[in-house]
Amino acid sequence: MRMRTSAKLAAVAAAAALALTACGSGGSSGGSSGGAVNGAGKTLNVLVNVNTLYPEQQKQWMSDIAAKFKTQTSADLKFETFTSANDELTRIQTSVVSGQGPDVYSLGTTFTPTAYATKAFVTLTDDDWKKVGGKDRFNQAALGISGPDKDHLAGVPFVSRPFVMAYNKDILKAAGIDKPATTWDGLLDQAKKTTDAAKGQYGLAVAYKDNFDPWKYIWAMSVQAGNPLVDGKTAKLDDPAVKKAYETYFGWLTNNKVVNPASVGWSNAQALADFAAGKAAFFPMTTSNSIPTLEKSALKDKYDYALMPVAAPGDSSPKSGATPAASILSGDNVVVADYSKNKDLAFAYINLVTSKDEQLNYQKTFGDLPANAEALASLTSAPHMAPITDAAKQSFATPFTGAWSDIQLALLNVTVQSVPDLASGNVSDSALSQRIKDAQTKAQQSLDRAK
Repeated sequence: MRMRTSAKLAAVAAAAALALTACGSGGSSGGSSGGAVNGAGKTLNVLVNVNTLYPEQQKQWMSDIAAKFKTQTSADLKFETFTSANDELTRIQTSVVSGQGPDVYSLGTTFTPTAYATKAFVTLTDDDWKKVGGKDRFNQAALGISGPDKDHLAGVPFVSRPFVMAYNKDILKAAGIDKPATTWDGLLDQAKKTTDAAKGQYGLAVAYKDNFDPWKYIWAMSVQAGNPLVDGKTAKLDDPAVKKAYETYFGWLTNNKVVNPASVGWSNAQALADFAAGKAAFFPMTTSNSIPTLEKSALKDKYDYALMPVAAPGDSSPKSGATPAASILSGDNVVVADYSKNKDLAFAYINLVTSKDEQLNYQKTFGDLPANAEALASLTSAPHMAPITDAAKQSFATPFTGAWSDIQLALLNVTVQSVPDLASGNVSDSALSQRIKDAQTKAQQSLDRAK
């Protein structure tokens, strides 16, 4: 269940505001804090994303959790899934406007601000937190994007997914590289040294057609250069740092030739498969959920992780006063629909899946870091965990505004619109400038609408 944020979901806010004018977000109804919940004869509906990396494992996990939930509450558990951003948007928008649908939603962290702005999800009370094990159960850093402030939280952390860079130890050693670079310019130099197109080997495995990852590169390079993308109520997508980020990202393919030309059509799963086959030196913008795949590949014992570069393109070290972001604050939050008549069962489900044992089981199966603090602490000495936990410590949240999903989509659309040009080998300066200008306009319009 590797949820990623759907930037298109911001559109639900306007519709939800109309439908929920008379509805306030509140705590759970019925039941008491602590004690078992009797859900005999009831069904709890939970909406999740289809896991394209581990679909069979996800089906088994759903079955196992449903059985445990039945034992604990006597209630049935039904998982509903979506497979695309449009499907996700339709499901949530329909449910919010109609006031019926799934009781529980699993959301990517960067969508939480937009979800919160709809007022369609429960803002947890102290009593609600007790029902899910208390705030202290969770890694406190994971709560950083659960709400606008510590007293108004809607998202319960489920898993943490800081982004890191995987690297092939054998390829780096053969190229005389001691360790991965900490700057984007340094990474490009290393990518050039490890590219041998005649052998089908490239420096970087990058997924240009992925539905979620491209904007994260632009965000990282921009904030590292000192441009936050959102400054209060002002969008800053037309900043030179953003254009430089796109030129760098696109240039790996068009100018530097350090990525496989086929990557213009790759999703994240395809880039991971290419790296796992030993065809790339680096696989940037991946997470710990790549571990299960890599451990079963020919690359087992030949890979490791490092922090993503923290110095912007053109800089030899982190810029003073800028944000040295190694990753966005990333993962999944679980939220409860305000219209749900099964809130106590919803909290019982969240209590189950965020318990130490279930979090460790999920990590073993899917690779995602636990949000449960005790479970996370038990993994600190596990193989590959050191750089991943370091990335978690050096992660920064995206702006907490209901407009963020639109802004994220605007950033992604620049890449989507550039894919045909990338395939032909060149993204012109004029085309890129116009696409960024359009993205700026859309981002500012969304910020102007956001409250």
